[in-house]
Amino acid sequence: MAVEEATRTQAAAPLSAGRAAQELTLRRGEFDLAVHLGLIVAGPAAGGARPRIARQEIERLRALPGFPESLQDQVRTAGTAEGATLLGVSPARFTGLARVGCVVPVAFYLNRYRAVVWLYLVDELLAFAAREPDLITGKSPAGMRTMLEAGIDWRARNWRSRRIDRLLSRAEDSWVRAALQASALDPVQLGEVVDDPYERAYLVRMQPDSAFGRPGSVSGREAMARLMAADDPDEILWRRVNLTLELERAREVRTAPRPGCDPRPLHAGPAAYRWKSEGRTGEGRLRDGPPSDAGRKAVGQSGAPVRGPLARLGPMRRLLARTGLFGPGSRAR
Repeated sequence: MAVEEATRTQAAAPLSAGRAAQELTLRRGEFDLAVHLGLIVAGPAAGGARPRIARQEIERLRALPGFPESLQDQVRTAGTAEGATLLGVSPARFTGLARVGCVVPVAFYLNRYRAVVWLYLVDELLAFAAREPDLITGKSPAGMRTMLEAGIDWRARNWRSRRIDRLLSRAEDSWVRAALQASALDPVQLGEVVDDPYERAYLVRMQPDSAFGRPGSVSGREAMARLMAADDPDEILWRRVNLTLELERAREVRTAPRPGCDPRPLHAGPAAYRWKSEGRTGEGRLRDGPPSDAGRKAVGQSGAPVRGPLARLGPMRRLLARTGLFGPGSRAR
C-alpha cells in the first residue's frame, strides 16, 4: 500500500526541464523556446530551484491534436539560408527583409567564429510570405532600398523588444516590470534615470532569467549582454520613458531594500499595479496607470506633490525631466 502511494506521488510530481522535453519529444532548445513563447506553462520556482513542469501540463500538451508534430512545428526555426529557401529568395534579399523589420528574429546562437546567427520562426516566415507577396518577388521598394543603403539593421532591436514584451506579459511584480525596462539600458543611461544606487542594484537583482536554458559560455553571455543594450536614440528614449513609468508604480507598492529599510509593501491594495503586456511583437505602447486622485496632480518620484521648477512644467515635460532628458543638467542627444 505504501509502495503504491509512493508510486502515485512520484508519478504526479512536477518534471524537470530535461525530463519534460523528453516526454514532449522536443530537443532542449525547442523546449526552451516553447516555454519562452508561452506554449508550455512552467510552474513557479521555489527556494531558488529551477521551474518545473506539472504532469497535468504534459498531459494537456500530449492530448493536443497532431501531437507531437503540431507542437514541434510551432517551435521550428530557420536561419538565413533556410529562411531564404522557404521564401524563395536569395540570402541577401532575406537579410535585407530582416534588417528593415519585415521578419523578426526569435532567438540567436553563436557560430564557431562567435558571430551572431539569428533564428526565425518558420510559421512566421510562411505567414509573411503569404501576407506580403510583393516583397518576396520583384524589385525591392524604394523605401526599403533607402533604409538598407543608410545601414539600417533592426534585427537586434526587434529581438530585444520581442523578448522584453514576452517577459512583460508574464511579469506581475512591479519591480520586475521596471527591471525588464531597465535591462535594455546601459549603466550610464540607467544612472541618469535612476539616481538612487539602491534602486539601481535592486533593478539588477530583479531582472528575471529565462525560465529555462542552460548556462551559456562566456562568449555567449557576452553576446547576450551586448545584444540586450539599446543603441538607437529613439529606442533608448522609449525604454527610459517606460522605465520611469514602471518605476513610479513600483515605488508605490514597496521601496527598494537598503540598510535599515523595511522591505514590506507600502500598502495592501488590490492587484491594480499588475500590468499585463499587450502581447504584441515590437515596441509596444505606453500603458495607462490606475485612475486616482494622485494622477490628477503633479507628483514627484517620491509620491509627494511637485514643488519648485517641475511644478511649472506640463505633464509631458515633467515626465521628460524625470527621465533626465529635459531641464537643467540634461544632456543633448
